[in-house]
Amino acid sequence: MKKILILAGDAVEAQEIFYPYYRLKEEGFEVKVAGPKKEPLYTVVHDFEPGWTTYTEKPGYRFPWVDMTFKEVNPEEVDGLVIPGGRMPEYIRLDENVERVIKHFFEANKPIAAICHGPLLFIHLGLAKGRKMTSYIAIKPDVIAGGAEYLDEEVVVDGNLVTSRAWPDLPSFMKKFIELLKEK
Repeated sequence: MKKILILAGDAVEAQEIFYPYYRLKEEGFEVKVAGPKKEPLYTVVHDFEPGWTTYTEKPGYRFPWVDMTFKEVNPEEVDGLVIPGGRMPEYIRLDENVERVIKHFFEANKPIAAICHGPLLFIHLGLAKGRKMTSYIAIKPDVIAGGAEYLDEEVVVDGNLVTSRAWPDLPSFMKKFIELLKEK
């Protein structure tokens, strides 16, 4: 059975953690979640206002299934990585153990899925350069500044990396990631 790790923290987008968590379990994968601490996470819900191009963040559901801390993760034992969005990637990107895990997945060419603000973690580590990816439109300038080619598409697959813009793209995002996991 393949093992999948979801990196999470407070201010994770609710739909972008719950949907992958359950969808991967439906496929029979063993899913583990790592966070800064072994305690429930505070999620956010994004409401889009009609006629506006921005959104508002509101408190979401608690995500109670945190299995381990970032420090406890052994990435060699994991087959795939999911990075949800929301504001969470901004908060965890300086954690040295998050860096260790992400670098392992890039170096080992294992499947990685990142949605919304998730690519901020790759940009911070200099791993976006030369890649094709998408993200939430608000970080498009960061993606480009990080050396990646930004594509405004529902899902972008570049080798071992699957990226999507935001929660409305979740079905396509997970479909492509699951296909990649089954190929490897």
